[in-house]
Amino acid sequence: MAYSSEVEFKGVRQELPAVPLTIEGASVLHQMFRFRRPEWRKLSEAQKQEITTEASSTISKMEQEGEAQSALYSLFGHKGDLLLVHFRNSFEQLKSAELQISNLRLNDFLEPTTSYLSVVELGLYESSVKLYRQLQERGVEQNSAEWKTAIQETIQRQAEAMRPRLYPQIPAARYICFYPMDRRRGEEKNWY
Repeated sequence: MAYSSEVEFKGVRQELPAVPLTIEGASVLHQMFRFRRPEWRKLSEAQKQEITTEASSTISKMEQEGEAQSALYSLFGHKGDLLLVHFRNSFEQLKSAELQISNLRLNDFLEPTTSYLSVVELGLYESSVKLYRQLQERGVEQNSAEWKTAIQETIQRQAEAMRPRLYPQIPAARYICFYPMDRRRGEEKNWY
C-alpha cells in the first residue's frame, strides 16, 4: 500500500516523517559450535559422564527460566554440530547466558563456528502513517512535546498489544529453522 508523504493542513502541505515507528523486544543470541570429537575420545567414561551431567544440568535450567529462555539443537550442515539459542530481555542477560556456557567444562570441547546477535523488532508502518497524519491534521508540530507524548503513548500501547510477538516463546520442537537478516537504514537505505 503506497502512502503520500505529505498531508495538507489549513491549506499548507506538510511532509510526513519518513521513518516508521519501531518497537524492540527480545534480545537473541544464536551460538553455533563444532564438537571436538578427537579430544572427547581421549577422556575416560567417568570424565565424559561428569562433563555431560554438568552441561545437561546447566542447559536444562536455562531452558526452564521463564522469560529468559535457551534451547539446544543438533545442527545440520557445515556450520557446526550444535546450536544454542538464547532469548533474553537485554544484551546484559545474553552476555550472562554466553558466560554460563563458556564456564562449562564441556566448552573445552566446543569450537565456536559462528554466532548471530539480534533484536526482535516490529515496524509499525501503517500505524506510523496514520498517527503522523492525525497529529498533523490536528496541527501538532513535529517533535513538539505534544508530538513526542503521542508517539510514546502509541509505542507503549502497541508494545503491550504485541508483547507475545516481541517476546516469543521458544517452541518445544525437535527442529528449529532460522535465517539471519541484515537490515540497513539511512537516507539512501531502508531494506533487509
